[in-house]
Amino acid sequence: MIESLYESNCPALKLLARGKVRDLYEVDQDTLLFVATDRISAYDVIMKSPISGKGKILTQISQFWFAHLADIVPNHLVTADIDQMPAAVQQYRDQLQGRSLLVKRVDVLPVEAIVRGYITGSGWKEYQQSGTVCGIELPQGLRESQKLPRPLFTPSTKAEYGEHDENIHPDRCAEIIGKARADEVARVAVALYAKAAEYAASKGIIIADTKFEFGVDKQGNLMLIDEALTPDSS
Repeated sequence: MIESLYESNCPALKLLARGKVRDLYEVDQDTLLFVATDRISAYDVIMKSPISGKGKILTQISQFWFAHLADIVPNHLVTADIDQMPAAVQQYRDQLQGRSLLVKRVDVLPVEAIVRGYITGSGWKEYQQSGTVCGIELPQGLRESQKLPRPLFTPSTKAEYGEHDENIHPDRCAEIIGKARADEVARVAVALYAKAAEYAASKGIIIADTKFEFGVDKQGNLMLIDEALTPDSS
């Protein structure tokens, strides 16, 4: 079995994209294959040296959170067990075992659902300048990395590879995906964060903020997609 994977190579599957960490393949009209490689990136730059086993750990983390949060919203995971995947995928077992997710194909919403429980990072930078985060007014006198009075939904655009996401006001999110869907995304994202943050805190871990991505299935149901609460997204 391959211990370190910088780039997957599955010629029998249609490669749809290579992201900063994940390779995405089409399996059939209803399912996709997410492959978490061992690539690392910083500020949208992919490093030349991978971290062996990183992709497997990311996959295990997402599996845990998909299961833990399934009572709040459905997710796109079909299986992470390569023995349950189609033969076209199983032939690449040496590359894919332990680092691949077979997922449902959905229409991806063109926004990222960021939830902040603490004021830090770009949120802190904006707050210092204007007393707001994504244009949302916050109490005066907050200190860097202070816990917010309540989790805050602060969406962003979903930029193309090499570009930077742009923080936007929730009203702008509603303009992009519609008010009803935006309200649903905000409600669900905050609920996901609250449950995850409570569990993590019981293990001595603070989740300062995290990014969720959502899609919509053929029946119009909202689904949690991509990854969940990994170090790459939190």
